[in-house]
Amino acid sequence: MVENQQKIDQFKSDILSLCMNKKLQRSKFYDYFFLLEESLTKHFNMEHCFLFHVSENKLKPIDNLELLNVDVALDLIQPYFNGNKVVKLPGFLKEQPYFENHTDVMPLIINDKIEAIIIFKYNPVGAPIQTVLTEEIVGAISASYKYLIQKYEVYSNEQKYRKLYGMTDLFHSTMDIDVILENVLITIEENFPGLEVELILSNDQDRQTRVKIKPFDYLSERPATIESFVSGELKEDIAVEQNRRLLNVPIKGRQAIYGILQVKAPINYSFANSEKEFIRMLAQASGNALENAKLYHQSHRLITDLQLINETSHRLNMKLTISEMLLFLQKQMLKSFQPMEIGFMFKEDEKYIMTEACTDLFDYVACNVYVQHVEKHFQTTQDPLFIADFSRLISGDIEYRSIMAIPMIVEEDIIGFSIVLHKEPYFFSFDSFKLMQSLIHHSSLAISDSVLREQLQEMVDRDHLTKLYARSYSDSYVENSIQKDDSGMFLLIDIDNFKKVNDTYGHQVGDEVIVQIARRLQNEIGKKGICSRWGGEELAIYIPNISDSEAIGISDSIVQMVPSVSNPSVTVSAGMITWHKSSRPNFKNMFAQADMALYHAKRNGKNRLCVYEKPMELQY
Repeated sequence: MVENQQKIDQFKSDILSLCMNKKLQRSKFYDYFFLLEESLTKHFNMEHCFLFHVSENKLKPIDNLELLNVDVALDLIQPYFNGNKVVKLPGFLKEQPYFENHTDVMPLIINDKIEAIIIFKYNPVGAPIQTVLTEEIVGAISASYKYLIQKYEVYSNEQKYRKLYGMTDLFHSTMDIDVILENVLITIEENFPGLEVELILSNDQDRQTRVKIKPFDYLSERPATIESFVSGELKEDIAVEQNRRLLNVPIKGRQAIYGILQVKAPINYSFANSEKEFIRMLAQASGNALENAKLYHQSHRLITDLQLINETSHRLNMKLTISEMLLFLQKQMLKSFQPMEIGFMFKEDEKYIMTEACTDLFDYVACNVYVQHVEKHFQTTQDPLFIADFSRLISGDIEYRSIMAIPMIVEEDIIGFSIVLHKEPYFFSFDSFKLMQSLIHHSSLAISDSVLREQLQEMVDRDHLTKLYARSYSDSYVENSIQKDDSGMFLLIDIDNFKKVNDTYGHQVGDEVIVQIARRLQNEIGKKGICSRWGGEELAIYIPNISDSEAIGISDSIVQMVPSVSNPSVTVSAGMITWHKSSRPNFKNMFAQADMALYHAKRNGKNRLCVYEKPMELQY
């Protein structure tokens, strides 16, 4: 008895001394068990000790989580003890490669309950193990194990909560979402080095983060993950296909749940209550920090959005042309929403027409699937359209998966719509959707006014009968060209014997002849210059930046062409003048000189072209 008591005292003394040695690094429980193992080998010849702690009625190894191929239930090994303090290693454990040289197993009993077992190899120096390990010694080993657990838990909790306090302090001092998310991952990895962690955030979070996150998707997430997100409660799950045990911890603030912190462990791992509580507190601290950062960014974004709307409204009220308006809107939307493609469509005769402010995609057939879907939507409703993942609505390969489309509504009618696209699903946030609605809403009336203003101006600038430009527009165009272009030609055309056409066929046929000639002139000149109705049966053509020879060629071909394109066939006389930047003319004088050339053509037999020359002035 005395000898046993001395051994016990020496054993406990060694354990206590090792625990008090501050030079020894002890960051994991295995480090504490190693202290016990050293003393067991020294005092009781127990070598290669291996510890299983009991958790949820199962034996869990402390140093190698992948050690056993199967779970070992406590109920499986407990009958082998049958009241004995040490027994030979059971065969089913002996079959495990790691334990083929081990000989015995000893339960560690605390308060009449098996809390752990030690598998070891006994080195029989003298007496058998049953004699060496008396009931008092086994009790002392169990008590030492309990003491080491308590020491480890105190140390572990102190370290964890120090880090948690540091994280909380950091979270309160930053509004950087990246910093918050990065430190959540780092804290989990440092405290649970054998485990994996994934951040699953709801889709309304900012996506432009450095940290890799997984968007929360109700259609593909595991039921336990969804339940944890909805209920705000911690949920465990077994993912057999991944061979993993999952711990789903909600990331929640005071106002909402922002995602799930999912910790993945080997399938035979058991999360202790203290581990769950630590992860829960970390997730809650990060949730509060995310919420604060989100509110900060929302307020900052709100101010920016209001400035954007104010700037847009100010610019749109500056009487811009419709093209200038749409290009300005395009610039604002590209900056604010960062889409890959953007388009503006206007409704004309129940069809949507693309504008010049559309990006490159809308020049190709590939855009049809997106535009047609939006058009179909607006046939039945005036509600804006937000699609997070278009590939779920349309079969086949879809390149652009995020879509926002906002109708332009004036006096309860849709006059057009704006659409933005991005290849990445869930790219646009709901805040972006609301901002785009505000932008288009504030722009719609200005755009409608601009369209009406341009239509009215078009009516003023165009001749009602021929749709050629009116003389007032032509005067302004020519005057500007003389000031800024290098050269130009002015051709004045008069239909020969037009009064006879009216007298013979009637004024309606006479008007039709003028329209026929006007239409052909417009086709011939195109965008090279302008055609205008000068008055009555007189038409005019002006082309800037043209050589003399080219001007004569075009003018002569027009005179020769008219008889074949008019019905009844008529001829025309024409007077032409050219100018060069070396001697810029007065535009009124130029008109008068062209009129002289036209009069000269009439006097010399009609159906001909005359180019203005100085001597012609002597004839008038």
